[in-house]
Amino acid sequence: MNNLASIRDRYMRDELPIRLGGIAANLARVSSFSKNPANKDAVYGLLDESKHFIEWAAGETAVDVTVQLVELQVQLARWQYNWALIWDDVGRREEISQQSRLWSDKVLEVSGLLDT
Repeated sequence: MNNLASIRDRYMRDELPIRLGGIAANLARVSSFSKNPANKDAVYGLLDESKHFIEWAAGETAVDVTVQLVELQVQLARWQYNWALIWDDVGRREEISQQSRLWSDKVLEVSGLLDT
């Protein structure tokens, strides 16, 4: 079993709200880690992992949540595509930090974890 398959197996053991919470946590880490230029590879990895988490969770969410998650997944892919340009620009890195925080809050809200 490759590493991605084992990550997927572990991720899918949790209930949907916990999985969505994992996406929100990754985005919060992106926001925090983006403040330090030494975290370039770590942040890129979090973006990639988050895209996979979205793929694995979105099929079980309500249509409106699925639409939001797909929007987020596209945004993460755009960031990765332009990664070299983004990371070396402090202003753009700060923008990613802020947007990641907003997305984290949105995903956490739709997860239902704040309701318990």
